[in-house]
Amino acid sequence: MAHCSRCLIPWGQYDGLYLIEVDRVLRPGGYWILSGPPINWEKHWKGWDRTAEDLKAEQTMIENVAKSLCWKKLKQKDDLAVWQKPTNHVHCKVNRKVFKKPSFCQAQDPDKAWYTTMEDCLTPLPGVNNIKEIAGGELAKWPERLTSVPPRISGGSVTGITAEMFRDNTELWKKRVAYYKTLDYQLAEPGRYRNLLDMNAYLGGFAAALVQDPVWVMNIVPVEAEVNTLGVIYERGLIGTYQNWCEAMSTYPRTYDFIHSDSVFSLYKDRCEVEDILLEMDRILRPEGSIIFRDDVDVLVKVKSIMDAMQYDARIVDHENGPIHREKILLAAKQYWTAPAPSQDQGESQTDS
Repeated sequence: MAHCSRCLIPWGQYDGLYLIEVDRVLRPGGYWILSGPPINWEKHWKGWDRTAEDLKAEQTMIENVAKSLCWKKLKQKDDLAVWQKPTNHVHCKVNRKVFKKPSFCQAQDPDKAWYTTMEDCLTPLPGVNNIKEIAGGELAKWPERLTSVPPRISGGSVTGITAEMFRDNTELWKKRVAYYKTLDYQLAEPGRYRNLLDMNAYLGGFAAALVQDPVWVMNIVPVEAEVNTLGVIYERGLIGTYQNWCEAMSTYPRTYDFIHSDSVFSLYKDRCEVEDILLEMDRILRPEGSIIFRDDVDVLVKVKSIMDAMQYDARIVDHENGPIHREKILLAAKQYWTAPAPSQDQGESQTDS
């Protein structure tokens, strides 16, 4: 579902470009909800300081764009209007004879969305055998959805990942998270952390293993990852986004209580400096928050030396399967500290000068 509440986006303009983008990110059968102008303009037009004719024309444009996308308007009540995207494009392909625009995109990767220009074409849904079939496969109901094999994997559209690999990965992260909680007692304490970030989420196994805890996890799929798995994460009922960790993350300082970094520095080796990534992690981590790094021991030794200089309380521990593994775990806790106040002598010298 996508929801716009008085977001003041000109949905009907530019040939419906913004609604076309909403259509791209909605699942088959997904919903778009609009509340606020121009919905219910008949009642509110005077308070919105716009003419009734202008608001009526805006809603007409939105209605026409929605129809051109093959959306069905389910209901309008008071200040809310609800549209639904079709579960497949069987009818939509036929009505292109009526709606010349937008046409279907040709040779487009719909999952490509990092520094990608929006296109004024309709993203085609996967093919189906009959009108009642859900394009791309039907999802299980929650909470079974979290651990069921996602349709993208069962359908073979994610290169190199099988249903068996998915199940194994789910069990692996249950084991790993249980081990993490023996190392970081605050992670095991319900309510201590709320906002979590997984910097290299892969299939979302880390987040899935925490489903019984009162936390939410932002799952990041690095744009440099070998396989694009963001679609799998959403099919599991989790949330996530793309990120290049050589760049700043689009969020405010001190967003997260806890950060998980699995093989991030090995992935970004020779791409950018370790210090730059660590400084960005420090920016978005709350004071007294924690980080768990998982990487090759040589990488973690370098990371620890930098974390020590950044006044973190850091220590390296063995892999959950014992000390013979080169992959180790680094625990780092951000200390609460502030810069010392200027001394009286410094203040006087500045006044004299």
